[in-house]
Amino acid sequence: MNQFIINILLAVVWAAVTGTISLGNLVIGFILGYVVMLVAAPAVDTEHYTRRLRLAVFFIFYFIKELVVSSIRVAKDVIKPSFKMKSGIVGIPLTASSDLEKTLLANCISLTPGTLSVDISDDGNTLFIHAMYIDNEDVDAVRREIKNGMERKILEITRP
Repeated sequence: MNQFIINILLAVVWAAVTGTISLGNLVIGFILGYVVMLVAAPAVDTEHYTRRLRLAVFFIFYFIKELVVSSIRVAKDVIKPSFKMKSGIVGIPLTASSDLEKTLLANCISLTPGTLSVDISDDGNTLFIHAMYIDNEDVDAVRREIKNGMERKILEITRP
């Protein structure tokens, strides 16, 4: 967390040196501060901040892609007269162990159209989701998609 604060301070210093304190200038300062920290990472990066920040940015783009693809899929099903939706509840065994990881995963799943986090088992090892598009023989594909997609990417960010 210290590296994040240092990155913010570098952005503020950049804005002060340039003489323009605006959101755009602070963003540029943050990016330049990140580049400086990336170059200095082998010497000072103990928390793997630069790697985690890069993975978090990639996750944001991945999530936006998933959001757009699933929104188009749901919109096409609503517009077409044929009804292709086959919904069901799927239990997904979790690799995520911390409350933060489980909460991030459940919220990302719920924010994506066509899926909704329903419950988590009492032992916290299985997340139950409702999926709009699932075939009885394709349940494992939904599990693999969640585990190899969102869960894996969240774990890459939250674990060193």
